[in-house]
Amino acid sequence: MRPIQPKTALRRADNLSALLITNLINIRYLTGVDVSAGAMLVTPRSWRLFVDARYGEMAQSHIRTGIKVEERELLARFLESVPLCGCEEETVTLAQYRRWKKNFKNTKFVQLSGMIEDFRRSKDTEELRKFRRAQKITQQMLTRVPAVLRPGITERALAWKLTEWAHELKADGLAFEPIVAFGPHTSRPHHHATDREYREGDLVQVDTGARFGGYCADQSRVFFTGPKTSEQAHVFQAVEEAKDAATKMVRAGVGTHELDRVARAVLKKHGLEKYFVHSLGHGVGLEIHEGVTLSQKRPNEKLLKNEIITIEPGVYLPGKFGMRLEDEIVVEKEG
Repeated sequence: MRPIQPKTALRRADNLSALLITNLINIRYLTGVDVSAGAMLVTPRSWRLFVDARYGEMAQSHIRTGIKVEERELLARFLESVPLCGCEEETVTLAQYRRWKKNFKNTKFVQLSGMIEDFRRSKDTEELRKFRRAQKITQQMLTRVPAVLRPGITERALAWKLTEWAHELKADGLAFEPIVAFGPHTSRPHHHATDREYREGDLVQVDTGARFGGYCADQSRVFFTGPKTSEQAHVFQAVEEAKDAATKMVRAGVGTHELDRVARAVLKKHGLEKYFVHSLGHGVGLEIHEGVTLSQKRPNEKLLKNEIITIEPGVYLPGKFGMRLEDEIVVEKEG
């Protein structure tokens, strides 16, 4: 990860005298250390990671250059000299906020949004390397699916196989609980795998992603195990066209609303727009959903170079079937 200077981080936080970071994903991004508890204090001259004895030795061994590791109990002492401190409004609970106000009486906490998340959007070379490994592993997992689609296998069993394959292929694990749907269950965009058994001729939807080095992949595929009906062929063509149209427009500087409009226009041409019930895509990184959302219902944001997004149009016909095609794209082009 490219280093972020403390003053740069503080400048993005309205020139406060310090930032208190408690989001564990942000801590991993900044320090390279994966902990289940801890906090970072960023001041104009220093980064400090506060952890308890469980993580002290590990943190000292893996911490990035320029960041000091401190005992967690010392955080109060450092905060005594901070009159105005930014904190993460998406992470801090009301209970934590009240506790801080009680324990750190000389410090006023200001809730801020996206302090570190904005930095995370554009990936550096090392981040992209880890992502591409996760992406490749996911592709390999999906190529194994047709071979196990045999009578008797259940949605739940296929979901477990995806987990096993991720580990066999040297991933950290899965980036999220996989979506595996057979037959009419495919009409549910976020279906939870059940004990329904595969039947010959079923339409099969799989949405999965591996995690490697902390970075997530996210892909969706449709598997036809029998001849397509005319309706299925029509829907598949429409979804594929929508995906291709949006993908061709991806470049740094394009707006998220524009991409969403392009995909929906294709589906509208096919008379299917009303059956596309979720956003066109989202940012991906250390979290499976981070950064931008490609939806006209969310704020319009311009894509950044080296940002990773998904393009995933879908059509869902209640009680019949559904289809979603999804791939991740690294935003490489500009202009």
